[in-house]
Order: sequence, then C-alpha cells, then structure tokens
Amino acid sequence: MPARLPLPQAGRVAGPGSVRRSRGRAGEDAAVQALTARGYRVLGRNIRLGRGEIDLVCVHDGDIVFVEVKARSGAAFGTPAEAVTLRKQRALLALAARYLGRTGHGDRTCRFDVVEVWLSAGDQPARVDVLRDAFRA
Repeated sequence: MPARLPLPQAGRVAGPGSVRRSRGRAGEDAAVQALTARGYRVLGRNIRLGRGEIDLVCVHDGDIVFVEVKARSGAAFGTPAEAVTLRKQRALLALAARYLGRTGHGDRTCRFDVVEVWLSAGDQPARVDVLRDAFRA
C-alpha cells in the first residue's frame, strides 16, 4: 500500500465577510477618534445584547449616546447614514432600552447619533461626519 502524503494546507483567503469586518473596524476606529475629539467619552464598543449589537455607547453633554457607525468607500449605494433604515432604527431603539435597563441608566436622557465614515483607497478614513441626534425614539 503506498504511503499517504499529507494534503497541503490551504491558506486563508479573505472573503467578503473579512473585508467588511476590516472596513467596519477602520470605520469604528475613525469614529472613536472623531467623537473623543468632540468631547464624547466612550463607555463601550461593540456591545452585544442578544442578537443585536450597539456599535458605541458614549456620554456627551450629560446624555447617554448610542452611536451607529457606517463606513462607505463611495456613494453608489447611498450615503452611510441612509443605511440606517427605519428597521435598523427600531432595532437600535430596542437594544438601547435593553442596555439602559441592564446598566441602571434608565433615568438618563439619551440620544442616537450616526457617524458617517467615508473611506478612501485602502480603507483609510478620508472624512468623518457626526450626525448628532440623527433619529428620535
């Protein structure tokens, strides 16, 4: 019986999911820098609550701020903020209520900001726009 040779190990190929995660991470890093430069204090990042996730939770001007970060390399599919659909807003509202209940911040004023991160070639942040009070509960 001939000897069996080990199969060559396949290297990891970057699929669309890993590119999205990398782009999302670059966007969140740029958002954190822009927000802290504007006086926000980041309380948490990528907070998982059940099936959903809050990108950033911050404190700014005494408010608890739930931040959705959207990064885009172009406007072919609309602006980053346009990706925060009514469905996404409802999901964020439910996540925020859960977060407030779990952390004891239910008596605090809160708001929802969206950070648009425009990426250049190589997924480098070219422009960051903070949309304060982007939608209401």
